[in-house]
Amino acid sequence: MQQNSIYKKALYLAVPMMIQNGITNAVSLVDNLMVGSLGTEKMTAVSIAGQLFFVFFLAVFGGLSGPGIYSAQYFGQGNKEGYQKIFRLKVWITALLTVIGIAVFLVGGEWLIGLYLKGSGGNLDAGLTLESALSYLHIMLIGLVPFAITQVYAGSLREMGESMKPMLAGLVSVIVDIVFNYFLIYGKFGFPRLEVRGAAIATVMARFAEMFVVIIWTHAEIEKYSFLKNVYRTLRISLQEMMPVIIKGLPIFFNEFLWAGGMAVLTQCYSMKGLEVIAGLNISNAICNLLNVVFIAMGNAVGIIMGQFLGASKFEEAKKNANKLMWFTAALCVGLTAILIVLSDVFPRAYNTTDEIRNLGRWFIIITAAFFPLQGFLNVLYFTLRSGGKTVITFLFDSVFTWVVSVSLAFTLCRFTALPVLTVYLFVQCADIIKVCVGYVLVKKGVWVTNLVTQ
Repeated sequence: MQQNSIYKKALYLAVPMMIQNGITNAVSLVDNLMVGSLGTEKMTAVSIAGQLFFVFFLAVFGGLSGPGIYSAQYFGQGNKEGYQKIFRLKVWITALLTVIGIAVFLVGGEWLIGLYLKGSGGNLDAGLTLESALSYLHIMLIGLVPFAITQVYAGSLREMGESMKPMLAGLVSVIVDIVFNYFLIYGKFGFPRLEVRGAAIATVMARFAEMFVVIIWTHAEIEKYSFLKNVYRTLRISLQEMMPVIIKGLPIFFNEFLWAGGMAVLTQCYSMKGLEVIAGLNISNAICNLLNVVFIAMGNAVGIIMGQFLGASKFEEAKKNANKLMWFTAALCVGLTAILIVLSDVFPRAYNTTDEIRNLGRWFIIITAAFFPLQGFLNVLYFTLRSGGKTVITFLFDSVFTWVVSVSLAFTLCRFTALPVLTVYLFVQCADIIKVCVGYVLVKKGVWVTNLVTQ
């Protein structure tokens, strides 16, 4: 393989993912600004509901990631039958997670939102925040079904090396979302002014648009994607045959679910310092999430490429290129840090909120930006370890660390000290240095280099 070809291959896979996720996050940013113009309470309400849905999204991602390891390796091996069995397993996994997710949000939504409203709110109305969050959450539940189906198709296509179709489907959904957000939040062109409910309806419409595009387009060109041809001739799966895949994937599912839950609990810990903290974090997350798609996409691309190498038993090539891509991703993130620091003073001014919340948002952006290179490196470490099926290691490495170290640290400092929330946030970010050191040693030792589909 030529010197630069691995970078080109990674970027070929990652750039469409960056564009798709970047566009999606750009729309989320526009949504955020639109809702933010309605007042701090409504902005905070959507932020809290979004934090809860984030846990569901990561649960789906985690549920599909374990089987996805096998998909990438089966594709690298040229095993169509194995690939299709994994696809059917994904369908059952997403169906189960979606039913559970809807049930949890319907039964416990009010209680979950209330956990974020315990801190002193200053001038914020906790009752209005709760009411707005609940109305947003209940409408958004409808969109969980198309979201889950889209993830099955998008992930399966990417594991074949096709990331353009998911990107273009995402672009369609973004156009639908941004247009109808404008119509329904503000009541333009004869549409009712629904404010927070309008934002939720527009997002649900976008989810369905994305699902229809990716499914119809894929099956219209099914000859091109022969691994998916006749995939629905049955949905029956052999649990006995799939059990090794399920067992291997469970640590990834629990990892993503618990990690996302840890992030939600971290936000709840920070909210002990006041409701305005959630609003400040919302501002920071809106812009930081627009740029962190770079290292997230690079991590996914590296996982797929390494999986294909391992499935083809190209072990030395996998080890050499994993190391290159770690440093390459970290270097890309240095540029992102500079962009965010420049934007940190400008972006918070776009929100209709108090100077205190704008200042919190500014400093949350700066602190998050400073750790972007570290997070980029860490993301590639994680996906490299996972590509070889080292799911128990990644479980300990990621979610166990989050709960044992990050959450414990945040809770202790927020509950029992008078430290400002920004100082607590900085300490929690610094804790990830431990993960990078441990992960780098594991990757360099090559503990992840395994061909799963010939075992």
